[in-house]
Amino acid sequence: MNLENEKKYNKWVAVLSILIPIVVAALFGVKIDVELPVFLPPIYATTNALTAFILVLAFLAIRNKNIKLHKLLTTSAIILSALFLVMYVAYHMTSDSTKFGGEGIIKYIYYFILITHILLSIVVIPFVLITYVRAITDNIERHKKIAKITFPLWLYVAISGVLVYIMISPYYA
Repeated sequence: MNLENEKKYNKWVAVLSILIPIVVAALFGVKIDVELPVFLPPIYATTNALTAFILVLAFLAIRNKNIKLHKLLTTSAIILSALFLVMYVAYHMTSDSTKFGGEGIIKYIYYFILITHILLSIVVIPFVLITYVRAITDNIERHKKIAKITFPLWLYVAISGVLVYIMISPYYA
């Protein structure tokens, strides 16, 4: 086991796990007087959908003992998640927030999905980073243990992001 190698990354995992949500929250308070096109939300929603699809493919790849494909797919999912975050923040720095216009039970369903999506998107950051570090440092047994938690969390965040977009898209100006 390469526990020493894994420990070298722990500081970065901690810093990024704290810094990413703080930077995202801070950037939401910044407004730039450039309006990005309204077609950006479907692009980042598609990125989330693609992330979910790739996560499922990565799960199937590892179940079939295709480690090389699993590594490629999970790395791709991390890149797509980062790309999503950049586009999402850029859009919200340049555009006003869209209010959800639904009423009744659908309003409560929307807010439940939205709130759990936001909270778990913060929670999943250290899980993804730790899972990835354990893989690249060849701590496979430890990787497997945390991946059992990371996979469903990350998949929920990706899918719920798409659902939030679908539910709010009729209310875009």
